[in-house]
Amino acid sequence: MPAFAFDALDLEGRPRRGIVEADTERAVRNQLRAQSLVPLGVKAVVSGAGTGRGPGWALLAGRGRALGPGALTLWTRQLADMVCAGLPLEQALAALAEDLDDERQRALVAALRAEVNGGSSLARALALHPREFSAIYRAVVHAGEQSGQLGLVLDRLARDLAEHQALRGKVLAAVLYPAIVTLLALGIVGFLLGYVVPHVAQVYAGRQHALPVLTALMLGLSAGLRQHGPWLVAGLLLTVPAARAALRVQRVREGFDAWWLRLPLAGRLAGSFNAARFASTLGLLAGAGVPILDAMQAAADTLGNAAMRAGGRRAVTQVREGASLAAALAGERGFPNVVTRFSRLGEQTGALPLMLQRAAALLSDDVQRRALQMATILEPLLIVGMGLVVMLIVLAVLLPIIELNQWAG
Repeated sequence: MPAFAFDALDLEGRPRRGIVEADTERAVRNQLRAQSLVPLGVKAVVSGAGTGRGPGWALLAGRGRALGPGALTLWTRQLADMVCAGLPLEQALAALAEDLDDERQRALVAALRAEVNGGSSLARALALHPREFSAIYRAVVHAGEQSGQLGLVLDRLARDLAEHQALRGKVLAAVLYPAIVTLLALGIVGFLLGYVVPHVAQVYAGRQHALPVLTALMLGLSAGLRQHGPWLVAGLLLTVPAARAALRVQRVREGFDAWWLRLPLAGRLAGSFNAARFASTLGLLAGAGVPILDAMQAAADTLGNAAMRAGGRRAVTQVREGASLAAALAGERGFPNVVTRFSRLGEQTGALPLMLQRAAALLSDDVQRRALQMATILEPLLIVGMGLVVMLIVLAVLLPIIELNQWAG
């Protein structure tokens, strides 16, 4: 049954908007009048099966995603539970649409249900909304429908989304505090050098004795900052977009990301994080029945590190030419040995998806451990460094006063 988005007014003149299902627009208007609503406008969410570009498309286009990472994970989990319980897909989508409070999410699910009612598969319906559902998501759903195990595949997909979201959240939480401390330290030092130190310099302007070396250096640094500060800020503002433009060049980005992987702490963290994502995605797709070459290509495309992404694509070429997965990954720098080792075990035992998921779990634990280790090391270093800088500024201010008291005594 087609879905329609409506605008109406209640008896008190308050606007009402929503999504309803009916055979025609006239039927929608009759439903609204039966509910004591005055219809102002009715538009079809989907113009027809397979098009996905009806008037309702404007409800989803032009703005951010209707389903964020958390909402997509929850929606996938609920859909998986309903399908595993034996509920038909069309009824499961209808139930989910009724439970959603967000208008754009209801419109999206209603559009999916309309496509499914029109004879499309769920994967084809999802493909009409590529901004909401990634190519990997659609490939997993398609494989589940082809194998007749959609509920089981959706359950695996929901767990993978939840694990990836949790891992990403832990990494961000670990690096957030050092970033905040760094910004605060730069702000405090800039305030002291740009405002406090110049006022102190006026006190010592008429002194006949030479200032201490530390005070003279601090005053010179403050003067240079006030004189050239705007140029420094302008240079920084120009450098950032220039750097971003340079990183859009494939060779430059691969070189930068390869250098990043060689860093002591951040490099190992980035390598493990990307490898965990690669192994998890590859295991999920292979377990759903996606051909190994397509699964490897999709898994490589999910990598945020350009150097590892290029290595994953080269591994696809090697496997296509007859090499084993373990041998192809072993020749690419950036992939930890655990991925190669578990890939070899999976190929030998015939349980490649399971071994890849275990490798992803081990790498995820390693990422969390390294993130905590990096935060544990950086936090005291930043605090001590900030304290030393502030101490030097305070000493630069106090040393002339101490010398003045000595001369007066």
